[in-house]
Amino acid sequence: MASHPAVPDYELEETIELTTAEQVRAIGDPLRTTILGLLHERAATVTELATAVRRPKSTVAHHVNVLADAGLLRVVRTRRVRAIDERYYGRTARMFFVGLGRKQADGSSLPGDFNDFEVAAQESSGAYEAGQLRAFLRHARIPEERAAEFWDRVEGIIHEFDKLPRSGDTSYGFAIGLYPMTGYPTLPPRPDED
Repeated sequence: MASHPAVPDYELEETIELTTAEQVRAIGDPLRTTILGLLHERAATVTELATAVRRPKSTVAHHVNVLADAGLLRVVRTRRVRAIDERYYGRTARMFFVGLGRKQADGSSLPGDFNDFEVAAQESSGAYEAGQLRAFLRHARIPEERAAEFWDRVEGIIHEFDKLPRSGDTSYGFAIGLYPMTGYPTLPPRPDED
């Protein structure tokens, strides 16, 4: 069996909490989230990223600079090409997360994170139409502590997915969420539970 290099091909933190409005705004742009996603596989130059997303190099360079200024990307190596240092960019962490309900030092709130499910809905429409969408939705009435324990286990699966070797011909999206619901119907207690 062929061995696959580590994913990605550079060192990075496992998780970083986004604590500034600049960082949250930086991940809120669809092109920037695509760039971050591509860099899960390996470090890349602006030229390689521009080719992958089929956008002008100047546009991609702008978005790379926004991500780098926000501390989400960094130069992980350089290569000399005809008297010019070519920069390879990589993520600073495998996973970024926004602390829920966090306030900044001045008391203002961080902007809302972009809606992962909205992005997933748009991305998955073609798979749905082709009958290739694997998805489910379940509901459970459980205490907050159990929800937190369950989410800890789910995060392990998310990290496992992030570390998979990039070796196939098809890219797959993986969307998952856990959210409290108000107004969801519940059955009354059984007569023998009174």
